[in-house]
Amino acid sequence: MFRKVFEYAGPYKKKTIASGIVILTAVIFSILPFVFVYQVITPLVMGETISREMIAGRVIGVGICLLCHACLYIKGLSMSHDAAYHILMRLRISLQQKMEKLPLGVIQEKGTGSLKRMFVDDIDSMEMLLAHALPEGAGNVAAPVIIYISLFFIDWKLALMTLASLPVGLTAMMVMYAIGMKDMDSYYQAGKIMNNTIIEYINGMEVVKVFHKDAESYRRFEKDIKTYRDFTLDWYKACWPWMALYNSILPCTLLVTLPLGSWFVLKGYSTLPDLILVMCLSLSMGIPLLKALGFLPSLPQINYKIETLEKMMDADPLCQTQNAFCGKDHTVEFRDVVFAYDKETAADHVSLTIKEGEKTALAGESGSGKSTLAKLLVHYYDPQSGSITVGGQDIRDMSLEALNSLISYVAQEQYLFPGSLKDNIRLGKLSATDEEIMEAAEKAQCMEFIEKLPDGINTMAGDAGKQLSGGQRQRIALARAILKDAPIIVLDEAMAFTDPDNEEKMEAAMEEVSRGKTLLVIAHRLPSVQDADKICVMEHGRLTAAGTHEQLLKDCLEYQKLWKASVASMNWKVESGKGE
Repeated sequence: MFRKVFEYAGPYKKKTIASGIVILTAVIFSILPFVFVYQVITPLVMGETISREMIAGRVIGVGICLLCHACLYIKGLSMSHDAAYHILMRLRISLQQKMEKLPLGVIQEKGTGSLKRMFVDDIDSMEMLLAHALPEGAGNVAAPVIIYISLFFIDWKLALMTLASLPVGLTAMMVMYAIGMKDMDSYYQAGKIMNNTIIEYINGMEVVKVFHKDAESYRRFEKDIKTYRDFTLDWYKACWPWMALYNSILPCTLLVTLPLGSWFVLKGYSTLPDLILVMCLSLSMGIPLLKALGFLPSLPQINYKIETLEKMMDADPLCQTQNAFCGKDHTVEFRDVVFAYDKETAADHVSLTIKEGEKTALAGESGSGKSTLAKLLVHYYDPQSGSITVGGQDIRDMSLEALNSLISYVAQEQYLFPGSLKDNIRLGKLSATDEEIMEAAEKAQCMEFIEKLPDGINTMAGDAGKQLSGGQRQRIALARAILKDAPIIVLDEAMAFTDPDNEEKMEAAMEEVSRGKTLLVIAHRLPSVQDADKICVMEHGRLTAAGTHEQLLKDCLEYQKLWKASVASMNWKVESGKGE
């Protein structure tokens, strides 16, 4: 039951066990007063004389035992909390290390809601299990077991009577566990879906409001919350009757002992002092049993929760080595690359060479596989077959750090940290001086809007860069790329948020960032890449044509269609502007 806990406990395994022993000792001290009560009652019942000193001594003994119980219980819980928080820390670090080895694309697919729930909510929920259920549950179960064994040395017949409630109580408990474990996976899955839906609902509220999709979005929000509610209520409704049964039956140790034991005494099968002692010890088990029963339903969840967290990270790690880059140049080559998201093929036997110092563009309709090739190059995923090389070296035969040092990747959506714009640009080169950062911002055409900000380049970007527009965030990302000065540049629809007024500035910024570099551009607007050395046309994950703009306009029907749509879109924007 505790195997998974001890896998992550490390040096805190001994402290966890020690906390359980200390709490067990505390529970034993809470039982001793019942023995003192027996020592006072028995002489009175048997008609024997008893001194005041003896009574006073037992009363003092009860007080000392209760004091020791309180002190030891507090000490045990202090030790268990210290061990629990260190175990949770080690669990978080272990999961984080596993996550770092996963392809970045796999991590993005899991969603921020699932990852937040895993690293924060799910792990925090284990604190009660590790700090309370484990040591207290073990201590409060062990004490009654010790008492039961002791009862057999007193009178085995009376001891068997005290065990009469166990079969019924344990049967009810086992049924409850079986029901709970059967539905536990569905319960946690419903919670995961609800968590993702809530985060998506909040993040997408602006779009929902603009396009009047409140009702549709709320229906999904309400549906997933109700599903989680229904799973929770159904789970508890199935478990409650059995929980009530074993909570009522198990602590009733006198249910058979009192009537049948009294009859045994009358018949001479047992002695009255033995019956009194057995009854006192049976009563002493009530509190520990009730506490144990309160924790026992939680104990099976420890392994389940840890295994669930591990399954979240259960994916093939990214193929990489610790090797540095040793390629002969910065030519990129895709060799018969195949990749699919689940069963949907996104790259179907793609072979492509991006020569060093040249500008290569990928064109195609949405979903044709353009961005997938870019993500494969920056090693978001491993290709399922084929290979991608830089200078003849497979990207899987180098460390991710070595590959990242070669490539600047500017995607459509750029994340900015809440710090200053200066610090966000400095991510491209942590050792950069303020002068180098300002120069990169200048080349990326950022100064136009930075100079209008109250604190200039020291202005805070806000949460995820929300203080800036999409186009401004992209220019900050370009400034990072310029500062990084990597030999290979990947621009994945980097002008997606650019308005016509700033399009020329963005094109100038991209020309600056790519001068003399190996450049791969995902074409959002075909006119912006018509000067490319090579344009590759993608259809349904396949590379169907490649050549210059003039060659493709002449020979490729798909490119002709894309070009007409792009030109029509530009004309529409111009006409819309005149109409206003």
